[in-house]
Amino acid sequence: MKVRIGTRGSKLALWQAYHVQDKLETAGIETEIVTIETKGDKILDVSIAKIGSKGVFTEEIEEQLANGTIDIAVHSAKDMQSSLPEGFELIAFMEREEVNDVMVSHKEGVSLENDDLVLGTSSTRRIATLRHFYPNIKTVPVRGNLQTRIRKMEEGACDALLLAYAGVHRMGYNEKIKSKLSLEEFIPAVGQGSVTVEVHESLDPAKKLKISGVLDHPETAHCLKAERAFLKTMDGGCSIPVFGLAQLDGEEIQMKGGIISLDGKQRILKEKNGPVHQAEILGSELANEVLSSGGKEILEEIKTRLNNE
Repeated sequence: MKVRIGTRGSKLALWQAYHVQDKLETAGIETEIVTIETKGDKILDVSIAKIGSKGVFTEEIEEQLANGTIDIAVHSAKDMQSSLPEGFELIAFMEREEVNDVMVSHKEGVSLENDDLVLGTSSTRRIATLRHFYPNIKTVPVRGNLQTRIRKMEEGACDALLLAYAGVHRMGYNEKIKSKLSLEEFIPAVGQGSVTVEVHESLDPAKKLKISGVLDHPETAHCLKAERAFLKTMDGGCSIPVFGLAQLDGEEIQMKGGIISLDGKQRILKEKNGPVHQAEILGSELANEVLSSGGKEILEEIKTRLNNE
C-alpha cells in the first residue's frame, strides 16, 4: 500500500507532511509527498478576509483529492473551514501542540505593556483581542509564510509578530519568543496546534481505516470535534474573530468559546462542560449560548462590514 500525501509547499506545511510521512512509514506504509500551490499561497498582498475565507488554503488540494491524484491532504487544523465540501471528511487529528499565541521579536524588552509597540498580524481574532485588552497597541497587517513574516519584521515592518506557538516551535524559532500569551485573554482559533488529515469519499475504505488508525490521537480528536462543532454553529470562518478551546479532563470536556466585535469593544465568552461522547453536541450548545447572548448581533455586524469592504 502506498499513500500519496498532498500538502502546501511552505516550510511549515512541509514539516507537517513529513511528520505524517514519518508516522506512516514507521507503521510500514510506503508514502510519497506531493506539493500543491493554493490561492492563499499566491495572493500575499491582500488579507484573508478580503480574498474570501472559504477554502483559501484548501480548494486546489481538494480538487486533487477528488480526482485521486493524492490520497490524503495534510492541513493545519485551524485552517480548515467548519463545513467541508460534500464528499470530503477529516479522518485524523494528530496530537496537539501547545495552543497558545506567542509574541515573537528580534528586539529585547518588547511587551504588551509598551504603548508604542507595533505588532504584526493579519488575524482578525488577534487584532480584536488586542483592541479589547490592549487598545493602545498599533497593529499592521503582515502576511506570508513564517519565514517571510519574520523577515518583514526584521526589515522594520513591525516590532513584533503575534503567531501560534505551534508553528514557531516547529520551525525552530523558540529563541525569538518574547512571551507566551495568556489563554484567559488570547483564546486561540479553533483547531490551533493540531495537524489534521483530509480525504475524499472515493478513497479505499481499508486504506482510510489504516491511515486513521496510525495518525488519529483520540484525546485531541474529542476536543477538536467539540471546537469544530462550535465553529460550524457560529458560522465563523478565518475572517471572523471567533475563538474556542476545548480541553480534556478525564472523561469530560471543558470548553470555552466566544466572539469579539472588530473594534474590540464587545467580547462574549461562555464556558460549558460535558461528556467526551457528546463532544459535538457540547460545541454546538456552547455556540448557541454565545449567539443568544448577543453574539448573533456581533456576527451579523461583522459580516455586513466585511461584505462592504
